[in-house]
Amino acid sequence: MDINLFDFYLPEELIAQKPSDKRDHSRLLAINKDTKTYEDRHFYDILEYLRPGDVLVRNNTKVIPARLIGIKEITGAHCELLLLKQVEDDIWECLTKPAKSLKVGAKINFGEGKLIGEVVKEKEEGLRLVKFHYKGIFLEVLDSLGKMPLPPYIKEQLCTNDRYQTVYAKYEGSAAAPTAGFHFTEELFDKIKAKGITVVDITLHIGLGTFRPIKVEDTDNHVMHSELYEISSEACEILNKAKEEKRRIIAIGTTSVRTLEANMQEFGKFTPIKKETNIFIKPGYEFKAVDCIITNFHLPKSTLIMLVSAFLGREYTLEVYKHAVDERYRFFSFGDSMIIYGK
Repeated sequence: MDINLFDFYLPEELIAQKPSDKRDHSRLLAINKDTKTYEDRHFYDILEYLRPGDVLVRNNTKVIPARLIGIKEITGAHCELLLLKQVEDDIWECLTKPAKSLKVGAKINFGEGKLIGEVVKEKEEGLRLVKFHYKGIFLEVLDSLGKMPLPPYIKEQLCTNDRYQTVYAKYEGSAAAPTAGFHFTEELFDKIKAKGITVVDITLHIGLGTFRPIKVEDTDNHVMHSELYEISSEACEILNKAKEEKRRIIAIGTTSVRTLEANMQEFGKFTPIKKETNIFIKPGYEFKAVDCIITNFHLPKSTLIMLVSAFLGREYTLEVYKHAVDERYRFFSFGDSMIIYGK
């Protein structure tokens, strides 16, 4: 499909620069995909769209301070790395800038020698495999030197890094947050569970696959970057039982959607595994795992709006997005939310 079919007008001032003061006080657009109707609500109203027996699936990945700024040894030039995923013990796949100057053997000094990055392999599109040399525990060193990898459209620094994490973030490894989960609080989860809704955790460490822009005109020519996911035996047991009993599976965020659909697509039922996926969900895809989606408002011409379009229909998705723009909803990572439900 032509990428321009997923374009829409978005005023720059609607791009949220900071999170709402209270997580669950963001706005919520509740969309019934069966009746093609929607309501303007607040996120704390989401309980009205959940019912006993539902299974709510969340991605418990934790964002690491994956942005490193250092100096290239010998030349003294400034370099920037974004850690995308761990390949081996101390070797990470990184998005680099400027990539042209970072050839195999190049070394980058971070924190006056506390951390040294050595390029061990060149890949396409600015990607490099970098081996890190340090003393102590890597994540502790990274925590002292790295910055939170906020999206480039966020111009303001956060007062505290925990607002770029979900309240249920657990396993470190992401270069970006599963932002649909920002709206949930522990108190809201207590109310959700009290209503008879089961909450299930899965993990997908978010890398380039989720936020890499599409650079081709035809979506068929776009290849997703692979990301590591894991589903436990306990999660699969709950999810398979829900499917058998025709209870709704509700995914918090597009990363949860991709994890569940990739697993179901490959195995025919939810199967415990730890592996990589590069699933690209776009119009024409037949959903096998997910019944409802909670998600934020996404970039024009992005893989994420294509996923929503696959679930809701392209034309209706663009109609809904026009309503969101007209009503001054906040967009992207720190923006407002929607729930797409039915059945």
